[in-house]
Amino acid sequence: MTKITLKGNPINTNGKLPKEGTQIPDFRLVDQGLEDQTLKDFVGKRKILSIVPSLDTSVCSAMAKKFNEAIKEHPDVIVLVISADLPFAQKRFCTEKDARNITTLSMMRNQNFAKEYGVFILDGPLEGICARAVIVADENDEVLYTELVSEITKEPDYEKALSSL
Repeated sequence: MTKITLKGNPINTNGKLPKEGTQIPDFRLVDQGLEDQTLKDFVGKRKILSIVPSLDTSVCSAMAKKFNEAIKEHPDVIVLVISADLPFAQKRFCTEKDARNITTLSMMRNQNFAKEYGVFILDGPLEGICARAVIVADENDEVLYTELVSEITKEPDYEKALSSL
């Protein structure tokens, strides 16, 4: 378990992020076309996993927009924005915010992703969805950088994440 906060109130996640130097676990998430996506679908690409509770919140939205803009300078990197939102809401977000440089993925069919990545919130008002985190992996799926944001209402350290590429 890892303690984080939501507006200063303590809550817990189920574990810890994958460690730097290890392989990120495989996953099965759902894209905007309601198709399953796994880690194998992104083989050979450097990845930023931008894990958020919901794109319908201001901080999650800001995070997705920031990575959408930053990635323009890194065409060989894919940003996977992963949330508990339904693919329909993710698609609406991408359309409304003109977010063409990110790929949104939903946990709608299972919560294994959050549990295996150590970001599953165990208690509090956001119980059952993801904590805010960033994981950067190379083209061989080796973890280069991780950050579990200690206060859910705060944004991650974008500069550190992007510089790890």
